[in-house]
Amino acid sequence: MSGANGQELPTGWAATKLSDILETRSGKADPQSMPDAKFIGMEQVEAHTMRLLGTVPCGSMKSGANTFYPKDVLYGRLRSYLNKVYQPDFAGLCSGEFIVFPETSAVLGRFLKYRLNAGDFVRFASRINTGDRPRVDFDQLKVFDTWLPPRAEQERIADALDELFSDLDAGVVALERTREKLKLYRASVLKAAVDGTLTADWRAQHPQTEPAAELLKRILVERRRRWEEDQLAKFKPKGKEPPKNWRTKYREPVGPGVANLPPLPEGWCWATFDQIAGLITKGSSPGWQGFQYQTSGVPFVRSQNIRWGSLDLTDIEYLSSEFNMSHSGSIVQAGDVLLNLVGASVGRCAIATEQIDGANLNQAVGIIRLIPNEVANRWIMMYVISYRGQRHIHTTKADVARANFNLDDLRPMPVPLPPSAEQTAIIEGVEDQLSVIELLDSDLDTKLKSAQTLRHAILRHAFTGQLMPQDPNDEPASELLKRISTEREARAREVAAARRASKKKTDTPRTGRRGRSRKTRTKDK
Repeated sequence: MSGANGQELPTGWAATKLSDILETRSGKADPQSMPDAKFIGMEQVEAHTMRLLGTVPCGSMKSGANTFYPKDVLYGRLRSYLNKVYQPDFAGLCSGEFIVFPETSAVLGRFLKYRLNAGDFVRFASRINTGDRPRVDFDQLKVFDTWLPPRAEQERIADALDELFSDLDAGVVALERTREKLKLYRASVLKAAVDGTLTADWRAQHPQTEPAAELLKRILVERRRRWEEDQLAKFKPKGKEPPKNWRTKYREPVGPGVANLPPLPEGWCWATFDQIAGLITKGSSPGWQGFQYQTSGVPFVRSQNIRWGSLDLTDIEYLSSEFNMSHSGSIVQAGDVLLNLVGASVGRCAIATEQIDGANLNQAVGIIRLIPNEVANRWIMMYVISYRGQRHIHTTKADVARANFNLDDLRPMPVPLPPSAEQTAIIEGVEDQLSVIELLDSDLDTKLKSAQTLRHAILRHAFTGQLMPQDPNDEPASELLKRISTEREARAREVAAARRASKKKTDTPRTGRRGRSRKTRTKDK
């Protein structure tokens, strides 16, 4: 017999459905009735790995929960694409978002947890329902077609998978630990950059460098010149002269209050984004104005496209050119510093590339357009994503329904300003070290993806009979299925008989004092 993938059914195996081999545990309990027992919520099971991240006392929970026992398999029915499967070795309670499968005479629990974790089942379950919080139930899952090995081979497969995944998981943990160390190293490089440690020797070798205070003066002069130029440009097409004293309307940007700011290296000074930027703005929501995403047109940058120091345009959306016509003030220019202002990703920052020159953006992303040729945009980006920039953002943001760092928070944000030549030296030093980190991180990412691919391949081989050799002495799975079917039919007959007996007892007429029924006595009258 061949399966859907064209492979032959292994000797001793049987083609079946989950409904033929699985049952669900229906027991419910009040967590307050067993406060010291262990409770497993969805957040306590790690996605894809079958690892338990921890438990909480049942006494800390209020709503009803499902009962589980050792060897049961817990399957997360909420967002099944997260592939949350766990087999506890203890009894307790779990969230109602888990389906609890007890071990049966047909399926070994250790075998079942791996089967539910395999890619073909995850894809099947993930396609059943859609929406923000898709859920599946057993009535939907039970039609899944699978191959069932003999019980003895299930033991051998589970033993092999335990050993293989133990080694594989240990390797993955080591890779993830190395990746965390790289993150710390990256953070230390940025810290050294923004506090001046990285270029301490450079300053000693360049004592005659123009101080940043002179640079800031020049920026402020250029900022005002650009403002005046823009004002005159507004009147020129109309053939009008600007009003008297129009220059007095210029708003001088406010500098930072330096009282509570840390000291800076010699030659540096504090500024604000309001002082060094020609434009600070943010985008809009196209949905509010009836615009719909389309397959081509004007690129539309969202918060998920802004990463830590880079852009991710793999899922970029597009809008019609009419959106840019009505939102010209938030059109992106190559070189702009883009900053996430809203949500869990607040503080992520990147530089706009030529690829999104002319794009627009949504209201969760801000634009910092610096005065050209005066402050390096890469220096500003490095500062924003450093520990010092992030600390300011996250201590200033408003946490209401979700985090919000608005433009009124951004404009007065203090920015350390090194001399122009030192900015160049910092950028070169940081990029030299970060390029090594990125190369190592890319290698780690490749190895982690290879481990995940290997995991899928192992499971695929396990459940198509290619991981372990078949033993002709094993009882065939077909016999196991026959026995299970017979047992289920017997239980069904017992339940039906019990129901009939209960109904007959209920329907038996009550008798009076002389042995006649009430109905008979009534008829005699």
